[in-house]
Amino acid sequence: MSCAPYAADPALSRGREFPQERNGMRGPRSAFQRDRDRIIHSIAFRRLAGKTQVFIAPDGDHYRVRLTHSLEVAQIGRVIARALAVNEDLTEALCLAHDIGHPPFGHAGEDALKQALKEFGGWDHNEHSLRTLMRLDSPYCSHPGLNLSWEMLEGLAKHNGPVRHPRWALQELDAAYPLDLASHASLEAQIAALSDDIAYDNHDIDDGVRSGFLLLDDLLTLDFVADRWRAIEQRFPGQDRPILLRELVRDQIGWMVNDLIENTRANLVGITSMADVAGAGRALVGFSPDVAACERQLKRFLYQRLYHHPEQLGTAQRANHVIARLFAAYHGDPALLPDGWARELGNEEPQRARRIGDFIAGMTDRYAIARYRELFGSTPDGLSNV
Repeated sequence: MSCAPYAADPALSRGREFPQERNGMRGPRSAFQRDRDRIIHSIAFRRLAGKTQVFIAPDGDHYRVRLTHSLEVAQIGRVIARALAVNEDLTEALCLAHDIGHPPFGHAGEDALKQALKEFGGWDHNEHSLRTLMRLDSPYCSHPGLNLSWEMLEGLAKHNGPVRHPRWALQELDAAYPLDLASHASLEAQIAALSDDIAYDNHDIDDGVRSGFLLLDDLLTLDFVADRWRAIEQRFPGQDRPILLRELVRDQIGWMVNDLIENTRANLVGITSMADVAGAGRALVGFSPDVAACERQLKRFLYQRLYHHPEQLGTAQRANHVIARLFAAYHGDPALLPDGWARELGNEEPQRARRIGDFIAGMTDRYAIARYRELFGSTPDGLSNV
């Protein structure tokens, strides 16, 4: 497939932080294909299978976790990238990697780490994705990290827009390998960001109704959802509601994807290069005003009815407590850390506390619960509400 002139071109990549000779020993792949494959084969990516998406440590097998969510984001991203004639491999890699920095227990774990590291420079899951991929996950003999392409790292750093005030983690990485933080990222990165929104806006409906926290009739108080639901009922009369709900989720995704493609094509008129994208002064990938308003309304509904459901908030509070106690225990007695982590810890702050944060952020939900039981002699109650 030929790409548009504003697409990222692996042949013109700015390279990698640690130069590597290109050879065919591991197959004829472009720079961005190598990025994607390094992500897929990384330990950090595999750990996403054990990290919370919406529901903490769910008992059911069908709820989404960070890994399945990332795969769904990648599927949506590839469709959009192909339609807009931008680089599909880079888009896919960015989608797969976008959540790698998340700690256990989702946003509850992130809130706990932010508080624990408040006096040591704070903590941010997006910046931790870069820290993980550039420094912590190090399977190679010749360099730290996965040594991903500049375009990949720039896209991860800025997929939500220019970074005006980076925290310590991104400051350190940007000083070592500048990522032009003040400009807008590539179209591929912008697609990854919106694909994330499309995926969780709609798949969280599916999981929310399955859990019983969301009621379909409440969802249908949103006019644009109700219109789509009535059309589906007319197409499939007599069908069971659970099957119709899955049809609704698919229709909603298709509606958002098609609108985004059409609106972005209009935004790209006059854009002829990646430099034009970076200098546009605004994101070029986006919904039309009407669909953007509907998407914001859906998000508000999900926050009110699902993410901030009283049972969800209670479980999140207990998960926050687990992470806070783990950090306090390791910070108070670093000998409790596994041998390798304890040896590398050092005695100087803030590096010492940040390194403990690295250890906790890499945990899966299950591993965090096991370490809590090991340190405190009991399993924390109420960490699964579905």
